[in-house]
Amino acid sequence: MIAAWIEDGSASLRRVSRPRRKPGHALIRLLCGGICNTDIELLRGYYGFHGVPGHEFVGEVVEADDSRWLGKRVVGEINLACGVCGWCRRGLGRHCPRRTVLGIVKHRGAFAELLTLPEANLREVPKEVATDHAVFTEPIAAACEILEQVRIPRGAPVAVLGDGKLGLLVAQVLTCHGAAVTVYGRHREKLRIAARAGADTRIVNKLPRAAYEYVVDATGSAEGLMSAAAMTRPRGTLILKSTVHGTVALDAARVIVDEITLVGSRCGPFEPALKLLRGGRILLDEMISAEYPLRDAPSAFGRAQERGALKVLLRGETR
Repeated sequence: MIAAWIEDGSASLRRVSRPRRKPGHALIRLLCGGICNTDIELLRGYYGFHGVPGHEFVGEVVEADDSRWLGKRVVGEINLACGVCGWCRRGLGRHCPRRTVLGIVKHRGAFAELLTLPEANLREVPKEVATDHAVFTEPIAAACEILEQVRIPRGAPVAVLGDGKLGLLVAQVLTCHGAAVTVYGRHREKLRIAARAGADTRIVNKLPRAAYEYVVDATGSAEGLMSAAAMTRPRGTLILKSTVHGTVALDAARVIVDEITLVGSRCGPFEPALKLLRGGRILLDEMISAEYPLRDAPSAFGRAQERGALKVLLRGETR
């Protein structure tokens, strides 16, 4: 079968073996995949990755132990935990030291004609949610994770620094929660999406200092993290959503003196994300920059790296 392949800084198309389905796993035909910033960082050398990438996907189950999954349109939690260690017993399988991660750590990704995942990881896509929208489940879940980790009161002012894919989703999720969100970015056309979703927007010129109790860094850059820290009030909370390849400098003295709480935030629960999708509360059509068939994956990765690009989708091969 064909699959996208990234190695040594380049994306290509390869023929790879059909995956073998383990007991308890499902075999899933790719319907649609989404290229995210983590995929771009993997392309640039993050984790020393080479292989089939992709963790944002919608697929159709073609084989499963539980026949009730057959023919279902699904998304999937990306962490494959051992299920028996102390972290897993505490419900923190996302931090299982023996976990593999779809398309990132030792588990072939979704940008292929077929993929496998444990049936326990699958979530059925509601009938009323379009496939193009369902592919955003994983990043919306990552945005929802902020509310699992940090108690943000309704009406509280929150700054989101960064107007890329994740920043826009974070802004929309927090706006739906009832926070008073201001998005700081560099692209007027992207900021218009946040504005239509109910957030205030600001073109980055001179950022305010020590102005917000809650700040979310979604810039994807080391410089953005420094700026986000400077925007955080004493005893405020800085939420780190960016995946940055390489070492990041931070003014630790200011963090300590101002007693700023740093919260690393990664994957999140799918159920709140699917609820938001079912309610049609997130603007997504405006966030799709381009669509390519899977066989044009190298071109899709090129488009995803272009300045101003938002979500680039990969369509599964038609049967």
